[in-house]
Amino acid sequence: MAGGTVRIDGDSLLLPGGVRVRFIRTLRLPETGTHALPPGLGTFPLRRVEDYPDTVPAEWSARGGVLLPVYLREAMWLSFGGTTQPAALQVGVGKVCAVSGKPWSPRPAREPQNYVVLPRQPWLDGINSGKGTVRQFVAVPLGLGATVEGQVTGEEVWGGVQLQSFPLTDIALRAWREEQRLLAEAARRNRSGTAYGAAAPMMSASGAAPQPGGAAPAPAAAPRASAAMGLGVGGSMRQEVYQDDRPLSDWSTTAAGRVFVHLVTPPEWRRITGEAPPPSPVDRAAYTRAGLPWFDYYDQDATDLDPTDTLGAVKPVGDWIGDDHTPWQPPSPGQVKPLGDAPGEPVGDGDW
Repeated sequence: MAGGTVRIDGDSLLLPGGVRVRFIRTLRLPETGTHALPPGLGTFPLRRVEDYPDTVPAEWSARGGVLLPVYLREAMWLSFGGTTQPAALQVGVGKVCAVSGKPWSPRPAREPQNYVVLPRQPWLDGINSGKGTVRQFVAVPLGLGATVEGQVTGEEVWGGVQLQSFPLTDIALRAWREEQRLLAEAARRNRSGTAYGAAAPMMSASGAAPQPGGAAPAPAAAPRASAAMGLGVGGSMRQEVYQDDRPLSDWSTTAAGRVFVHLVTPPEWRRITGEAPPPSPVDRAAYTRAGLPWFDYYDQDATDLDPTDTLGAVKPVGDWIGDDHTPWQPPSPGQVKPLGDAPGEPVGDGDW
C-alpha cells in the first residue's frame, strides 16, 4: 500500500505530486466506426468510502478509496487537467492496465508501457486498443463477463477503477524545475506563451464547466452485498496514448499515492450516501441538435503507443447486453473542434 495522501477536492481526486484526476460524464458512442472525442457533460461526484462505514459493503471498506455513481452503459473519461508537475499515472480497470492490458503492477514499466505521462496526456477516454485510437470506457455490472477485467482475466473480482501515481526522482525533478524556470524567463522576455509542461487546460475535452449532481437526505440502511460495477468498452475514437520520452530511470519505483475508485449504481449511491445521483445522461441526438462541440485532438510532437493484442481483442459491451436502440445522430463537420498542442480529509487506502 502506498504511503501518500489522496484527497478529494470538489469533484477532483488529488494524488501526491500534484496529480489531479476528474471523472467526466459523456455521451456513449456507437460501437461501430471511429469517432471524434465526445463532449463532457460535467463531473461525477466523489465520496470517501470511510465516511459511510454503516452502509458500504464490507469489502469496499477493506479496500478504502472513493465511490462514484454511474448508470448502466454510461460512458466516462478521465481528465488530468490541473496536474502541476510530471507524473507517471497507472490507470487500472478491474486491476487490468488500461494502457498495456497487463495485470496491475506495483511499479512503472516499459515494453509495454503501463502508465500515462502527465501532464503531457491531457485525458484518457478509454483503453488503448488501436493505433491512434481508444475504446470508450462504459460502465457494466460485474458477473456478465463484459468488463475488460472479465475478458482479459476470465473472472470479475475487482471492478472499479484503480489509480497509482509515481513522481520523478529527486534528480529528474530538479532538472525539470530548472527547465521550467528557464522557459518561464524566456516567455516573460517574449511577453507571450507559457512553459512547456504546464498543466493541461481544466476544460480539457469537455468544453463546458462541470455540473455536479444534487443532494437530498435519505435514511441510512444496513450494509449488504455490493452491486459492484466495472468498465467495459464501447465505441472507438481518435485519441493517442503517448509514449514516454523519458528514460524509465527518471521515475520513482515507489508509488506516491494510490486510490481505489468504486463504481456504484444510482440506487446504491442513494442508499449508501443519502444523496440523489446525477440525472441520467442527455441523449445523443439532443446534444447534437443543440450544436454543442465535439473535439479532435492531435499532438504532432508526441509518439503514440502501439496497441496491445490483449486490449485490441476486448469486445464491446453490446456483444453481451445487446443494442439499446438509442438512435445515433453524428455531429456536423462544423461541430468538431480541433484542439492543439482546499482539499478535504485524506482518502483511506486498503488492501487490493
